[in-house]
Amino acid sequence: MPAPRRRLPSLVTGALLLGVTLLATGCAADAPLDIFQGDGSESQIINDLQIPVFGVAVIIGILVLAAIVFIVVKFRAKPDDDDLPPQTHGALGLELGWTLLPALILAFVAVGTVVTIFDLADAPDDALEVDVYGQQWWWGFEYDVDQDGTADIVTANEMVIPAGEPVVVNIRSRDVIHSFWIPALNGKKDAVPGRTHHLTIQADDPGIYRGQCTEFCGLSHARMQMRVVALERADYDAWIENQQRDAETPTDADAAAGLEIFQGQCVTCHQIDGVDEVEFAAQVSGAAPNLTHLMTRSTFAGGIFELYDEANEGDPYDLGGIPYNDLPEQGTFNRNQLEAWLRNPPAEKPMAPDPTEFSQYGRGMPNLNLTEQQIDLLVAYLETLK
Repeated sequence: MPAPRRRLPSLVTGALLLGVTLLATGCAADAPLDIFQGDGSESQIINDLQIPVFGVAVIIGILVLAAIVFIVVKFRAKPDDDDLPPQTHGALGLELGWTLLPALILAFVAVGTVVTIFDLADAPDDALEVDVYGQQWWWGFEYDVDQDGTADIVTANEMVIPAGEPVVVNIRSRDVIHSFWIPALNGKKDAVPGRTHHLTIQADDPGIYRGQCTEFCGLSHARMQMRVVALERADYDAWIENQQRDAETPTDADAAAGLEIFQGQCVTCHQIDGVDEVEFAAQVSGAAPNLTHLMTRSTFAGGIFELYDEANEGDPYDLGGIPYNDLPEQGTFNRNQLEAWLRNPPAEKPMAPDPTEFSQYGRGMPNLNLTEQQIDLLVAYLETLK
């Protein structure tokens, strides 16, 4: 027994070094999912609570660890020490102290938390509303521009909003539980089948704010990403106007042949406005991304692949110096990645596209076994969807 007791100080030191290392490795410059990056009014409300609470927790943690180290070192058992150290059981002052002090700290946190919850629940009556749908494994966004109860714009992976204006997102799920999280703009909100949860977000400045599904939802949960793209009001209005247009009929021969392939292979699930109407996609969720304006987005396949290669770094939109609305004209199209996706989607992203004993529909995009010529022609058509 003496040997393990002599090792206690070194074990405590090791634990301290491990804690410092974990804390250091958890800090990164320009991390896309930084919870302390308050870029909107709601996220700043959260920061006003979590930063002081985190600071208090760090101080308490250091004091507790220091007390443990002190006690372990000072009162460690000696090889020739057979007597028990003095016992403090029944010391009323100590017991009241370590009961009341944590209670006061928790009361302080509770009051701040309740106030923050009420502040976050307030949403302006005239705020823009966007319906958000989670499904395996991508996010869909619908805009009722005319406010007539029907979706005028249906897009995927990227929600576009006007900068400096509050937006209420109505979060739903079409299959299992997901969780919508854009840390720079607000906290998490679950997408639950059969329910609608509301969340207010606001981006103070134009830019791209990245997010991630944070509720385990199957094979590609970790690869279910989303982006909020905040644009100046004029750019947002231009985006809205373009998104309401139907797809144009291609005049190029290859693109026209690609449209025929699309109509023969893809319309079971994917809708293109002006080409086909899909009421129910052959998926568990009953939906697949609307591709009408595919090339106006910066990502595809659940937000995990860049549709355009970035030319440089450091611009406000994080798109290599290319304004978001100008991507189809100025961006360098990432053709190789899109072709790889069409060639074998399950190899690019873990999915379960085949029917099972529990469902006649699959989850995710299946391998359509397209030939290389079909892939070339299909990509030629998809490039026209601007």
